[in-house]
Amino acid sequence: MAGGRARGSRRATRLSEGAGLMAPASRLLALWALAAVALPGSGEEGDGGWRSGGPGAVAEEERCTVERRADLTYAEFVQQYAFVRPVILQGLTDNSRFRALCSRERLLASFGDRVVRLSTANTYSYQKVDLPFQEYVEQLLHPQDPTSLGNDTLYFFGDNNFTEWASLFRHYSPPPFGLLGTAPAYSFGIAGAGSGVPFHWHGPGYSEVIYGRKRWFLYPPEKTPEFHPNKTTLAWLRDTYPALPPSARPLECTIRAGEVLYFPDRWWHATLNLDTSVFISTFLG
Repeated sequence: MAGGRARGSRRATRLSEGAGLMAPASRLLALWALAAVALPGSGEEGDGGWRSGGPGAVAEEERCTVERRADLTYAEFVQQYAFVRPVILQGLTDNSRFRALCSRERLLASFGDRVVRLSTANTYSYQKVDLPFQEYVEQLLHPQDPTSLGNDTLYFFGDNNFTEWASLFRHYSPPPFGLLGTAPAYSFGIAGAGSGVPFHWHGPGYSEVIYGRKRWFLYPPEKTPEFHPNKTTLAWLRDTYPALPPSARPLECTIRAGEVLYFPDRWWHATLNLDTSVFISTFLG
């Protein structure tokens, strides 16, 4: 998502977004190598032309431990979740138009020549790189190398030029539940399978998946997770997660297209894209 991600609230336009046994490291590397050369996914109707499915080394968690709600009222949201715990919202908005505009073909046609700013996928994200959006999509949007460090991994999320992207953002309907004294700000992102951001925290907000799947790991503010700020979430899941006792494991769930995760203020969270994913966050600053 003052300082780095791990301390204080950050600007809304900055990079923030398995209970089973993990596969051996050799199998993990082999499967991601296969994913790197896999053919694109099921096309415009299913995944918008973004790569999804195929051989993946990281599965969804065995049991989602974040509650899903399809019938939540504003009063229930404030009383049960807003300041207490995360929740997954379903069916509160219709973003089918926005989703259609986020297909690979349409985004490249509309924004291919626009310069985007990439951040390194580590907790503090000091490094920034600018390059044309089409170059990012065609050359850098590939499955994460499990051996790469966070500061070697470039990630498109957060540093959007709102004037240039306004024609897209105006079609997005954010979650209807606000918090007193806050104003919403969008962060839009696209990232390859196996990519993600390691643990960090900031103010409250929402994250909606438009295409793909994004796995989340969350801890309450008083429970600092065990992690290295320059190791990717994929490396943390492979190396640290399997050894955690049940009492030290995070809340976790995989968010699918059309679902929205709400995370309260100062909750630690890390993300892992299971497919090439398109997503948008609404930060309440």
